[in-house]
Amino acid sequence: MVSAHSHTQQTVYRILDANLDRAREGLRIIEEWCRFGLNNAQFSGICKHLRQELGTWHTAEIRAARDTQGDPGTDLSHPQEEQRADITSLLQANFCRVQEALRVLEEYGKLYHGNMGAACKQMRYQVYTLESNLMGYQRHQLLWRSHLYLVTSPADNLFAITEAALQGGLTLLQYREKTADDLVRLERAIRLRELCHHYGALFIINDRVDLALAVDADGVHLGQQDIPIAVARQLLGHQRIIGRSTTNPQEMQGAIAEGADYIGVGPVYETPTKVGKAAAGLEYVKYVSQNCQIPWFAIGGIDMSNLNDVMKAGAQRVAVVRSLIESDQPTLATQYFLSQLHRIK
Repeated sequence: MVSAHSHTQQTVYRILDANLDRAREGLRIIEEWCRFGLNNAQFSGICKHLRQELGTWHTAEIRAARDTQGDPGTDLSHPQEEQRADITSLLQANFCRVQEALRVLEEYGKLYHGNMGAACKQMRYQVYTLESNLMGYQRHQLLWRSHLYLVTSPADNLFAITEAALQGGLTLLQYREKTADDLVRLERAIRLRELCHHYGALFIINDRVDLALAVDADGVHLGQQDIPIAVARQLLGHQRIIGRSTTNPQEMQGAIAEGADYIGVGPVYETPTKVGKAAAGLEYVKYVSQNCQIPWFAIGGIDMSNLNDVMKAGAQRVAVVRSLIESDQPTLATQYFLSQLHRIK
């Protein structure tokens, strides 16, 4: 007859075995993306180190307790596990998997070895930090690679236009709507975020830090009269993107000093989007091209007819509104803008 103590011990070993496997598998999935998707040796190294440290706890006696055939959990599944919408959801799912497994190991490990619980607790905090750094790194890498920025304006077919632009290669979109009720904005923001993430694009909210947090946006764009970047950073963290509108060299320098991840430069031309606001002109574009080291987007009245002039002034990235929102063929329009902007890379 198996004693109660022996049964409990074997059960603990089975729990440790299952969660050591789960944590190491999740880390390997994350590591593969860091290695092959991001070519990032630092993140890959952290994952590998954590896997190896967990391996030292995966002893022969713990492995010997494995009973796959007798495990009722092997047949359990959930529809959300059957598919991943994009690489972000895949990474987030596996970070959750690792963190949950480490929490289990932290508690049950205390029954196995005096140091195991503390070791797994430290690893769990390392994984939290890795997740924050990795997701922020991905966002900022995509920001640097983005050359066309669509800023929305109200339109009856906004979602169809957005998807068409995304199909054309758009990788950066800002949801801007000043007059709709908050509930309407929330619903539209959620749908736009889902579209952007499905196509691997960044989704930014105009002005509203609270809305950006509510819908898990990739960042927020702030005007000169909005809250300080430092306050937004406290709320959003360093993993999300914060942009700032600028109209002159002083505002540019101020935004950079505050820690903006990118700036808008303009309006280059007068535009109905900014009624009554004087154009900053091409001279400001030239100034920024010579003095700004962070990503910046020329914005304001830019269309196919004047894009070349803006590029000659030094712009490598542009933001547009009407040129795509009012286009009869937003996919082709997006492709045209990108083809022209990529000529100067």
